[in-house]
Amino acid sequence: MSTATTTDTQSPTLHAADSHDLIRVHGARENNLKDVSIEIPKRRLTVFTGVSGSGKSSLVFSTIAAESQRLINETYSAFVQGFMPTLARPEVDVLEGLTTAIIVDQQRMGSDPRSTVGTATDANAMLRILFSRLGKPHIGSPQAFSFNVASISGAGAVTTERAGRTVRERRSFNITGGMCPRCEGRGSVSDIDLTQLYDDSKSLTEGAFTIPGWKSDSFWTVRVYAESGFVDPNKPIRKYTKKEMQDFLYKEPTKVKVEGVNLTYEGLIPKIQKSFLSKDREAMQPHIRAFVDRAVTFTVCPECDGTRLSEAARSSKIEGISIADACAMQISDLAEWVGGLDEPSVAPLLAALRHTLDSFVEIGLGYLSLDRPSGTLSGGEAQRTKMIRHLGSSLTDVTYVFDEPTIGLHPHDIQRMNDLLLRLRDKGNTVLVVEHKPEAIAIADHVVDLGPGAGAAGGTVCFEGSIDGLRASGTVTGRHFDDRAALKESVRKPTGTLEIRGAKANNLRDVDVDIPLGVLVTVTGVAGSGKSSLLHGSMPVSEGVVSVDQAPIRGSRRSNPATYTGLLDPIRKAFAKANGVKPALFSANSEGACPTCNGAGVVYTDLAMMAGVATPCEECEGKRYQASVLEYHLGGRDISEVLAMSVLEAQEFFGDGAARTPAAHAVLGRLADVGLGYLSLGQPLTTLSGGERQRLKLATHMADKGGVYILDEPTTGLHLADVEQLLGLLDRLVDSGKSVIVIEHHQAVMAHADWIIDLGPGAGHDGGRVVFEGTPADLVAARSTLTGEHLAAYVGA
Repeated sequence: MSTATTTDTQSPTLHAADSHDLIRVHGARENNLKDVSIEIPKRRLTVFTGVSGSGKSSLVFSTIAAESQRLINETYSAFVQGFMPTLARPEVDVLEGLTTAIIVDQQRMGSDPRSTVGTATDANAMLRILFSRLGKPHIGSPQAFSFNVASISGAGAVTTERAGRTVRERRSFNITGGMCPRCEGRGSVSDIDLTQLYDDSKSLTEGAFTIPGWKSDSFWTVRVYAESGFVDPNKPIRKYTKKEMQDFLYKEPTKVKVEGVNLTYEGLIPKIQKSFLSKDREAMQPHIRAFVDRAVTFTVCPECDGTRLSEAARSSKIEGISIADACAMQISDLAEWVGGLDEPSVAPLLAALRHTLDSFVEIGLGYLSLDRPSGTLSGGEAQRTKMIRHLGSSLTDVTYVFDEPTIGLHPHDIQRMNDLLLRLRDKGNTVLVVEHKPEAIAIADHVVDLGPGAGAAGGTVCFEGSIDGLRASGTVTGRHFDDRAALKESVRKPTGTLEIRGAKANNLRDVDVDIPLGVLVTVTGVAGSGKSSLLHGSMPVSEGVVSVDQAPIRGSRRSNPATYTGLLDPIRKAFAKANGVKPALFSANSEGACPTCNGAGVVYTDLAMMAGVATPCEECEGKRYQASVLEYHLGGRDISEVLAMSVLEAQEFFGDGAARTPAAHAVLGRLADVGLGYLSLGQPLTTLSGGERQRLKLATHMADKGGVYILDEPTTGLHLADVEQLLGLLDRLVDSGKSVIVIEHHQAVMAHADWIIDLGPGAGHDGGRVVFEGTPADLVAARSTLTGEHLAAYVGA
């Protein structure tokens, strides 16, 4: 046996493969970027910062991540690519050194009624396998524990050919699913209040129906019931026989003739369900929505008690715990319970489940339960839930792209998030983070500051380098990096109180609290301590309470800030008056729309299960209007040029001169007040961030007559320099006689408040109590809570 002798010929020079340690971007011009060229170090944590609208997302998401996605799609065969969206190459000259990009953004998770935290993270799938193996009594395969699978059985004759003979056999099949048959896996059932549909003391001819839009002479509604022959139209409804009542309310669709016209008659309940309940509530007209809210009540399913599962699925238990009990547990408790199970036959499964549940706790979501509907998670919670999938991944040399991962996190939790980002980096990944919070920017290996302003005033790199270099630089971020709001010397005196008594929503523990009115109140506490439950779930329903949250604005691709705020109406009228034509011409959703794209500006191709793709309309070049409409001008600009303006440009344009329009100027003033001066009037609402959506809602509500404003984290997505402007806006609202209650984690807002209500001490069942009420100065002096400690450190007390 001989062994080859090896001589160490490795030279001290760098291997060619190790020289690719930079992502190079040269000449990026996407959106408002102005020929941006930067080099980003690989396997490091790079933070992108800058004022809102300065081009951070355009550089990170629309250029780097988008090109990586496009190049990966091109590696598939032409056949597979035919089913995929054709992504346009970003506006950039050179992009080198890209790696696979995984985007973890703030898009809300789908609000399908059957989607829960458990189904979105595979924790449910593992639990179902666990119960199908260890549950006593054994009821079937994992799908017997799934609330998305219905139980089905069937039987029939099957004809088969065997050896030239035809054989008929009787076959039966049986699928055992876990879906509750009553609520079909939704956990709640809708009941219709019949008293809201008709007045049973009247007959149909006397106008018994009280449903909006049901006129007595309408063929399709009232007359089809009155003249169907199934009920007596002249008899009061309460005197109907059992057969008549059954036909009136529940009859299957049946063809009938009314005055020689063929119509379909069906019972009132299914007709109401099809015509009103199948539509999106938010998209309804206000009077229809009010009717639906009155007529339909959603109650917990009486059969499964809201667990969504069949009786059989709930009967199988492990150590006295059913799968419904496990999903209802707080995840931190469930992780403990799973940790206590010791069964060698399912050891790998238990290890994987433990890892997933521990990741929840580690990321600060231990207060959730697996049966929480995923549509109810906030943007920050949804983003952290998506992160859980990547924490256990064995992929390395990947580019992770995060969009403000600290949103909705208490200062106490930000440290945890920082540790997770550093762990991803230390596995050999490139981590790119768009962020505003100084605590998160501080951990960066490399900082890119974009600016100097927003919109057209931004789009350039103001600084590239280390944190110390950023502090010393004269950029907007550098100047404000160490900003600290001081505690107020004197606080305002309340003019009254809003009483909350016995609040028990979600994790609240019989909370009694008096919220002072006429002052700026901040409600604080770690994520999951019960802040939203207190203000959104327990606030007494009264006139004048305006709640501005971060829920997505219900708007189609056609909606934009101009249509949402009502700004487009006075603009259209001003254009019409100046040119002597109808206002409808200046609506891209009406007569003035480009015929090719129907006024959308882009042509959408729906690719079924793949993401749809949008291509700019070739006819109008994305301007949305017919060419003839663009010949009409106001103050030298056509309607498409006005919609392309930023709020600040439009405010100046409509302020004086030929285009002076006071009604439009007032709305633009409110948009500028909330810090949205950089937003273009025609930008689709679907592209706004959570913080921008909330400030847009706030701008529309500022004209309301409400006396109490409830804001949910208004600093979301705000640069350090813009927080000052927001504090000024909150002060103006309070000084004008309004009461402002803010749920907030930002210490600048806490320090600026007149009164703080701190919930805690922990999250989930460790929270739900008021741990402090008083002025910020008292909280800093006492330092009795986590919030108190962090606020004291922030103000340097």
